[in-house]
Amino acid sequence: MNKLANMRHWPERMSPNFVISRANMGMPAITPHQKVAAAQVGAPPNPNSQPDAPIHYSFNVPFASELAGPNTEDVLHATADAVCRWTHPEDAPDDIPVYELPVHAQNLAQLRRMCKDITQSQYPIEAHVISTTPKHVKGQVTTVCLSGAAELVYKAREQILNDTPLSLRCTTVDVDGHLLANLNEGVMKKPVTDFLDDISTYCGVDIFLLGPKLTPMMDGLNGDVELRRDQRWRVAIYGDIMSTEHAKTRVLIHIDQLLGRIVDGMKFELSLHQLLCGRNRKNIKLIESATNTAIYFPPPFLQAYRYCPPNAQPRNPQEILVTGENPQAIEMAKFRMHEMLTRLRLFVKDVQIPSAKIDSILLSRMDKVRKIMETNGTFIAFPPLASRQTSVRVQGLDNVQIDRTVRELMALVGQFYAASWWITHPESRQSPGHNDIKTMLGDICANSDADVTFDKMTFSITGSDEAVKAALMVISDIKFVTHSQYQIRVKIELANEHKEFVSGKKNGKINKIMGQSNVQIMFDNFGEFNFHIDVMGQTYDSMKQGLSLVEQEMPAAISFHVPDQYHKRIIGIGGQHIQRIMKKHSVFVKFSNAMDRGGMRGEDDDSRVDNVICRTPARNAQNLELVKSEILEMVDRADSEFTSQIVNVDRLYHRQLLARLSDIEDLEKKWNCKIVFPSTEQASDEVTVTGPQWQVPMCVDEFLGMVPDKHEVVMERSPALIKFLESPDFVHQIVPKLKTQYEVEVTVHENTEDRTETGDPTVTLLWTFTRNNAGGLRDAMEFLQGQFATSGVEPVLIKGSIPRPKSDTFEESLQYFDSKLLQHLPTPVATDSPTKPSFGDEVARERSTIFDRLRKPGSMSSISSFLDRRKNSSHSVSTSLFKGSSNVSKSSLISIESTRSFNADRNPWNDSGVNLPDEESPWPTRSFTSNGADHKLAVPHPGDATPRHNARQSADSGRPSTSHSMNSGYPGPLPGPFR
Repeated sequence: MNKLANMRHWPERMSPNFVISRANMGMPAITPHQKVAAAQVGAPPNPNSQPDAPIHYSFNVPFASELAGPNTEDVLHATADAVCRWTHPEDAPDDIPVYELPVHAQNLAQLRRMCKDITQSQYPIEAHVISTTPKHVKGQVTTVCLSGAAELVYKAREQILNDTPLSLRCTTVDVDGHLLANLNEGVMKKPVTDFLDDISTYCGVDIFLLGPKLTPMMDGLNGDVELRRDQRWRVAIYGDIMSTEHAKTRVLIHIDQLLGRIVDGMKFELSLHQLLCGRNRKNIKLIESATNTAIYFPPPFLQAYRYCPPNAQPRNPQEILVTGENPQAIEMAKFRMHEMLTRLRLFVKDVQIPSAKIDSILLSRMDKVRKIMETNGTFIAFPPLASRQTSVRVQGLDNVQIDRTVRELMALVGQFYAASWWITHPESRQSPGHNDIKTMLGDICANSDADVTFDKMTFSITGSDEAVKAALMVISDIKFVTHSQYQIRVKIELANEHKEFVSGKKNGKINKIMGQSNVQIMFDNFGEFNFHIDVMGQTYDSMKQGLSLVEQEMPAAISFHVPDQYHKRIIGIGGQHIQRIMKKHSVFVKFSNAMDRGGMRGEDDDSRVDNVICRTPARNAQNLELVKSEILEMVDRADSEFTSQIVNVDRLYHRQLLARLSDIEDLEKKWNCKIVFPSTEQASDEVTVTGPQWQVPMCVDEFLGMVPDKHEVVMERSPALIKFLESPDFVHQIVPKLKTQYEVEVTVHENTEDRTETGDPTVTLLWTFTRNNAGGLRDAMEFLQGQFATSGVEPVLIKGSIPRPKSDTFEESLQYFDSKLLQHLPTPVATDSPTKPSFGDEVARERSTIFDRLRKPGSMSSISSFLDRRKNSSHSVSTSLFKGSSNVSKSSLISIESTRSFNADRNPWNDSGVNLPDEESPWPTRSFTSNGADHKLAVPHPGDATPRHNARQSADSGRPSTSHSMNSGYPGPLPGPFR
């Protein structure tokens, strides 16, 4: 026993290259460390020893019950039963939560019926549904508890997840109103409404046609923002992930048909689609530019999700749809794609991932996987959801790209933990009953978002890192568990390259942790890319402390781009300079040049690949940004830190810009920037400009100079106004001055259809400019207003005014000081616009006019009267889509962080260094009071864009977070006989 007690000192007498490990073979490696671990730690029970033994499995169903319906005031048309499903009845209380919308209640009732049918089937299995609303969770948590033989339980879980609409979401498509309705007559076009109804049935989604909205318009260089009413309407599509993608593509193609385009398609293997698109979709954008076509690809993960709404038709995963101006253009695009396919040379690699982690990725990380695929130009083939398969195939055109993809994918896998809690000597009198186990597992899942299995007095837990730790904390509050002897094991997955980094010199780090926390830590070889770190403890507190210390030693890293020509300057003679920086901040810095990176083959993107990596233990993560800033100080301003800025350009105008691809390439070379357009099927207005932070604003300004824009100002016709507009001074002096001084052109039009409220004729001033000069529009209008005043003309504005931005003085704060020396701020009953007393009133009036026309009896009587009897949810998103001052500073529009530091395709530990206090614990905190009060929790905040069900507040772990899941505290003692 003395040898056992002194076990942790053995590695000090071993060779420097010794690593605590376990061979991944049929028999364990014979090492003293292995023997001691086996002797001290009891072997886990073998769940396969009795294949028919019943198990209890509990998991959450991600319904996304926090998704609210549209604002009924914006709805112009809705498909059958959509309003009933996504709004509350008129007699519903005002504070009714979102999860009680009929659509969410219907999905829950359908799940209960399915579980009831499973329970009443001929097989020995039980399925129960538990719905809870924890205080720390936004929305409702739905948990399914299964009991029966292992094989039947897994089959039932597969059926539930593939027959249930998971992760409901809303996606929108912007479209010009004149394509959908006759605005003059105020009626919807019947072919359009019929098409929306047919697509709703065909794809199994709910579709709403929503009116225009206020959108910001940004000046290129100055960052000024104007509030303008977007003339486009919105098609909002509600449904599950794949169904909404299918319906969105059909709507986009129909819009192309309304614009006079024709449609055709072609089919080839789904796994080749991403390879054809190329890295960052470069190849397909070249084809679209050369042929003036739009190419729509299906989602790359159609085969992983098998749910299809009742009576709906799934999309063909091999079908690619092409729209173009004429058949010749479409044939040319198809020919180029076919020609490119014949030249593809495929490389394939299979990797093994635990099935539980594959399901976790499919349910919560597919946006990250899509980013990895687009960045590397590869395809990742996942097995179907809940199929218990472990093989994932990666397909690409280059071994280097495949290797990168696999490494980034395995880094994503490392964001999920696996844990076991073995009750080695249970007390028979305290053993839980069947119903108690069901309640217990439901409580654990609802408060942690982890999947939990209970088999032979053993808890098996899988999920994100925060979810697993939260589940262990909940289990630690169960009386029959804590009153028995037990052993806890947590398994962490990490890249093989970090093994020595974590273990330390002569395993010093691991030995120190084992000595401090009384845990056993073992390294288990696992595959070609990752290895496992097993943290085992005999008590919850010791395991918690040991795991926290291990996580503090995990590598936190930040990567960014520095042109190769600066590397020698930064490294210094004999590496003296960079050594001084590394010692100063205790951070390891590695440089790589184009030769080291390899596989880029001289591509243009190589100049923007992260080639500097700074790595340090997570407890020291706050020094990463200091090292980064110190390195970038030695880089010229023109090649400084890379950043990204998003520019909004009407998606349909992207086609005209792509036709000028040569000009855009010249622009990229001039400013050393990269301009990336969104995919065609994404239908986004956002164009991303990436480059050095000092160059990006100039590149954006010149890029917006290629985007035309216009603004109409409608005024009441009067003799004095007409005389002024026809005068030689206006034509020969004012108009040229507006062009030369403000970069804005103005022309006069008379539209007989535009009338005042009293029916009087109007005059329209059409202002045309490029988007980079949008900030000059207000100044030009103020100048013309001054000319009106000088000439004695008092125009009456009907629509089109632009408000003056709020000043940057402290005038609004003076109202709080009661002083006779200070002039009181008048009540803001109107805006300070020189051309219009109240811009908000005008927008509201113009907007209501459109809605009144389209909702008048005879045009939309079938829905307008019905909408008046429906109610929005109290938790629906505010209708105000833009808030705050309109003179947004440039610094607020341009991120100063590097492009990839915070990107989703990073390694799990490769996060930017955020100030992380060393003392903070990565565990959910629990407060203990004498009266047993509920534990206080932080207010949850929303997670990433992926529709997730249980958003939880993440506790600061002292290292960059490895997942986007939100940590949860345990709200209080759960009821039951074992607490």
